[in-house]
Amino acid sequence: MILTSRNDLAGYRIVEEFGLVRGSTIRARHLGRDILAGLKTIVGGEIQEYTKMMAEAREQAMDRMKSEAAVFGANAILCVRLSTSYIMGGTAEIVAYGSAVQVEEN
Repeated sequence: MILTSRNDLAGYRIVEEFGLVRGSTIRARHLGRDILAGLKTIVGGEIQEYTKMMAEAREQAMDRMKSEAAVFGANAILCVRLSTSYIMGGTAEIVAYGSAVQVEEN
């Protein structure tokens, strides 16, 4: 599946448009990670546990978006965007969305 943040795809033409597809996940902080993060705030630096958690959440949201696009027969998603929203204390929703299309090379 081809993913791009652009409105078009160089070297390809759009054969069919399927519309908006999306994927999301909601992640909660973990007590063990919170303790390590608290210690890290004392000495400073990157909180790698949260960086890894958010990277995994973005990948899961994009995988779910790609799965939805595949149901339509799409082989590309244009205008891909990611959004993160606060849900409640210690949780966040990550949403990936874009326009599912069928493309072929020029």
